[in-house]
Amino acid sequence: MKNFKFLAALCCILAVFTACEKNEPTDNGNGSVSAATGTEKGYGYVNLGLPSGTKWATCNVGATTPEEYGNYYAWGEITTKSTYDWTTYKWCNGSDDTLTKYCTEIRYGTVDNKTDLEITDDAACTIWGGRWSIPTENEWQELIDNCTWKWTTRNGVKGYTVKSKTNGNSIFLPTAGFRFSNDLNLVGYYGEYWTRSLYAEDSRDAWYVYFNEDGVYRMNDGRRSCGQSVRPVLK
Repeated sequence: MKNFKFLAALCCILAVFTACEKNEPTDNGNGSVSAATGTEKGYGYVNLGLPSGTKWATCNVGATTPEEYGNYYAWGEITTKSTYDWTTYKWCNGSDDTLTKYCTEIRYGTVDNKTDLEITDDAACTIWGGRWSIPTENEWQELIDNCTWKWTTRNGVKGYTVKSKTNGNSIFLPTAGFRFSNDLNLVGYYGEYWTRSLYAEDSRDAWYVYFNEDGVYRMNDGRRSCGQSVRPVLK
C-alpha cells in the first residue's frame, strides 16, 4: 500500500454556519447524520458514545456542512497553499532528507524524537481553538472499532456515514481526495484524513486514515508534504 500511495501521489478563519451549530439538524435526506450534540468555540460536535469520551466534529476544517470537503493541510502545517511537496513543506529544507522537526532518524534530518504534533502545529487546535485537536491514530482506531461504516452519498457527495454502535449517533466523512504538488487527486473516490501521530519508523510519513468504497484503513505511509483533510475531535 505504501508503494500505491506513493505512485498515486505522483499520478498521488472559518465562519460557523447552520450545519455546524449546536442542535441544528445535519440530515438533508441523503447520507443521514445526527444533529450536533454540542459546540466548542462555535463548532459543532457529535457524541458517539465512544469509550474514551472523544467527541467528533460535524465538519472538516474549512467546511461548513458535513459533505463539504474543507481545506487541505500538509502534516504539521496550519495554513493552506497552492503547492504541496517537499520544496514548500514547512518542516524541512526543501527535501525529504532535510527534516527540521518531528524526526527520529538522522538519515532524514535533525533528530528531535518528537512523534506527536505540538499544539502550535495542530491545524484543528490552532484554527478552531479551544479543546479541538487532530485525532491520534488510536482515536481513529476507536472510531473504526466502535462504529459501523456505511458507504453512501450525501447531497451528491460520496463518503461514509459513521454510526455509533452504542447510541446510534452518526457523522459523515466525505471523499475529499488529497493534494499533491499543484493537483487535487481522487476527489469523490478516496478520503485521506490526518492523525496527529508521526510514523516513527520513517519520519517522512505520518499515520492517516484512508478509505474508499472497498473499506477503511489506518495507514502509516502518509507523506507529510501532501495535503490531506482534517476532522477535529475533542474530549
